[in-house]
Amino acid sequence: MSKHDTLVAKEKAAICNTYGRYPLNVSKASGSRLWDLDGREYIDLLSGISVVNIGHCPEELVEVMIEQSRKLVQVSNLFYQEEQVECAEKLLATCAAGKVFFCNSGAEANEAAIKLARRYMRTVKERDAYEIITLEGSFHGRTLATLTATGQTGPIKDGFAPLPEGFKYVPAGDVETLKAAVTPKTAAVMIEMVQGEGGIKPLPEEYVKAVTEIVAENDILLIVDEVQSGLCRTGKWWAHQHYGIVPHIFTSAKALANGLPMGAMLATDEVAKGFAPGSHATTFGGGALVAKVSSKVIDIMNERDLAGRAAELGDHFKDKALKLQEKFPGKIKSVRGMGLMLGVELSFDGSAVFAGLREKGFILNLTKGTILRLLPALTIDRADLDAFLSTLEELLENA
Repeated sequence: MSKHDTLVAKEKAAICNTYGRYPLNVSKASGSRLWDLDGREYIDLLSGISVVNIGHCPEELVEVMIEQSRKLVQVSNLFYQEEQVECAEKLLATCAAGKVFFCNSGAEANEAAIKLARRYMRTVKERDAYEIITLEGSFHGRTLATLTATGQTGPIKDGFAPLPEGFKYVPAGDVETLKAAVTPKTAAVMIEMVQGEGGIKPLPEEYVKAVTEIVAENDILLIVDEVQSGLCRTGKWWAHQHYGIVPHIFTSAKALANGLPMGAMLATDEVAKGFAPGSHATTFGGGALVAKVSSKVIDIMNERDLAGRAAELGDHFKDKALKLQEKFPGKIKSVRGMGLMLGVELSFDGSAVFAGLREKGFILNLTKGTILRLLPALTIDRADLDAFLSTLEELLENA
């Protein structure tokens, strides 16, 4: 039995069957490279699903982890910690928010956003408003509340009923349906600026403008889920900054500590009044180790202008991918995205092309059966993106 088959057999015996694994293993990683147990090298265009934005195992972060782990790792949030405050200050300097709540994941950050919106409406605004309106095709997490907020049906929700009440769904881009969905019970509208799991779909600017107007007219809150799109991924620190808006609440995770579990919910000073001691908490969120690593991640992103680099490389990729679309108009339906949050939608089932790319040594994602989703590290070499496009061209020639 091969090393891979042995590992698969052991996993089946020990781990819950919740993931449709790719038929490969990973034993080590560096930069934008992965290696399996047999030493085969792959170009990573997924980066842990938009997690290792500054690449795998950068030495600067390794040094921070070692040094901090010898000083302080975790004491709970019953104590003041300078590492946590330092991280909060640096994170808030990237945006217009006034307060941050640290947690451990994107789902927890979105859960905190939902709880804050409801509690702010009831305790500060003194209105019995609790409903959250989200968009069809959205993805907000897998806790019961964030799963319910997710605007998708099918296996993701099958078997989990009854789901929590208080959520409505409207089609993305449909202003009139959104207007009609708002009632005195509405607390917030929750959106992704770019739907990631939904197929790399940026919201139209005119629609976002209309959403902000509806929110303002009804004196309700705007929540933006930036778990996948934030932290320089789209060519700015936060995707909502492309639209010139300031959400009342927005969320982050994934790349926040470049692979260590960390999430954050950020809010304006006014809306943050909705939380008080005892209203929400977490044991591990923003602990000394992850906070120190996150601070270094933010420093690196600033020092290397990774937002600017993402914008430049994303434009380069889209220009070349659009030329491929011109060459294969019947095979590539669209090319879209912001920065290095990219999607190439095929006009046919993409399973064979996806498998072919993997066999050629490229790791990425296939969404909705037709969309090749790329979320490479923001430090990736341009040559790696070009190599992917050349390989895709070869595969499309024979598709």
